[in-house]
Amino acid sequence: MKNWLKGTNAVVLSLAVIGIFIVLTIFLHSLKGVQWDFSKDKKFTLSDQTKTTMQQLKKDVHVLAFSNQGGEVDPEITDMLSAYHKLNSKLTYEEVNLVKKPALAKQYNVTQYSTIVFVIDGKTNLVNPSDIYLQDQTTGAQSFNGEQKFTQAIVNLSTEVKHPVYLITGHGELTSETASTFTQGLQQAGYEVKDFNLVGTAQVPTDAEALILLAPQKDLGDVETKVLQDYVKGKGKLIFGLNLVPDMDKWKNWYAILNTLGIKNQLSLAIENNSKAGDPFTIVPEYGSHAITDKLMEQNIVTILQGALGLTADSANTSYQSTALLKSTADSYGKTNISRFTSQEPLTQADVAEKDTDPKGPLDLAYAIQDKDGKPKAIVIGNSFMFENDLIGQYGNNDFIMNSVGWLQEQKDQLTIRPRLVDMPQQAMISPSQGRVIQYISLIIIPLLILLLGGGIWWRRRKG
Repeated sequence: MKNWLKGTNAVVLSLAVIGIFIVLTIFLHSLKGVQWDFSKDKKFTLSDQTKTTMQQLKKDVHVLAFSNQGGEVDPEITDMLSAYHKLNSKLTYEEVNLVKKPALAKQYNVTQYSTIVFVIDGKTNLVNPSDIYLQDQTTGAQSFNGEQKFTQAIVNLSTEVKHPVYLITGHGELTSETASTFTQGLQQAGYEVKDFNLVGTAQVPTDAEALILLAPQKDLGDVETKVLQDYVKGKGKLIFGLNLVPDMDKWKNWYAILNTLGIKNQLSLAIENNSKAGDPFTIVPEYGSHAITDKLMEQNIVTILQGALGLTADSANTSYQSTALLKSTADSYGKTNISRFTSQEPLTQADVAEKDTDPKGPLDLAYAIQDKDGKPKAIVIGNSFMFENDLIGQYGNNDFIMNSVGWLQEQKDQLTIRPRLVDMPQQAMISPSQGRVIQYISLIIIPLLILLLGGGIWWRRRKG
C-alpha cells in the first residue's frame, strides 16, 4: 500500500510540474515583445534605435525574405524579422523560394539568394546578402549586420521629408566620397547629403539645414569667411571637426569662425599618460552630461579619438553657451609644440614628454553650442579622424557622431544607440555520415539511456 501511495504521489507531482511548465510557457509566450538575453554582449537584444523605429511605425511594412541556395531562409534573418514583428505587428514577413517563384523575384528585381525586400506603400528597399553578412578580409570571420540594414531600410521608406545638409569642400576637407560611411549614415537617417565648394561663392545654399566641415587642410579666404560668418550669425547650423595639420597655428579665418561661436583652438595635441588604448595619442574620452552623450554613458559605450586637439570656451561670449561633450582624463596633458607632430622628422621622447608649460588635463575635446534661446547651433570637435571610414564604426564613434547631428537638427528620436555588428558563430564542417551519427545519439541513444537510468532507479526503489 505504501509503495502504491509513493508511486501515486510521484505521478501526481510529475503531472503538477509538467502542468506548471506548460502554463508558464504559454504565459511567457503571450508576453509580446518580452525577451531575456543572457548572451555575451547582448547580441540578441534589439538596439534602442530599432525599438524606437518600430514603436513609431505607423504604416504597414511587408518583408519578402528570399531563400538561400538550399531553398531556406537563414535562421538569423527569420529570427530577426520575428523580433521586429513582436515589437509592431504592422511589420509582416513571408519566406519566398527564389527558384519556385521567379516571377515574384523578377517583380522586385531580385537576382541573388538571401536578398531581403522591404515594401511600404509600393516603395521598395532591397537589402543584399553582401550588406547583411560582412567578412573580415584579414581574419575571414563573418559578422551579421542584419539589424542595422533592416532598421535603416524601414527608416528610409518611412521618411517622407529629406533634410538637406552640405559638406564644405575647397580646403582639403573630407567629402561625401572620402567620408562615405558617414555620408551613408546621414542618408539612411533621412538626410540629403551634398558637397558644396565654398571657394568663390557669394552665399550658402538657401536650403541648407546644416553645414558640415571636416578636417580642413588650409585656411579660409577672406570672402569665404564673410559668407560663413553671416551664415553662422544667422539661422545657420554648423558641425566643425579639426585635425592637426601643418601650419594650422598660422590660420586666422577658421579661428574667426570658431571665435564667433565662443570656441578657441588651444593648439595642443592631447596626450594620455595612462591611455586605456595603450597609445598616448589615442584618447578614450570621458563624457560631459548632455543629451548627446547620456545614453552612451548609461550603456558604458566609449568613443575613440586619435590625435585629438584641445579646445577652450570663451566665458565672456554671451551670444552662445557651450557644453563640453568629450574630455581627456586628469592624467592627460596637451603638447603645444605641434610643428614637431606634423613634420616628417621622427619624434623623440623629449618631444612627447610632459613639461611644466603644457596645458594640464582634463582637456575639453568637443563642445555642443546653443544660442541665447537654448536652440542648438553648432558642434565643434577637436578631431575629424573619427569621421573617416576606418574609424567611424569603432566603439561608439558612430553613435556619438549621429547623436550630434540629431541633436543639432532637434531630432530627439535620433539621440539613441544604433545596431551593432554581431559575430557569426563558428561553424564546424562535418560529413553527412557524421551528421547522422550526431542525430542518432541526440534523438535516440541519449533519451534511451536516460529512460533506462530512470527505470533502473524506479526498480531499485520498488524492490527496496
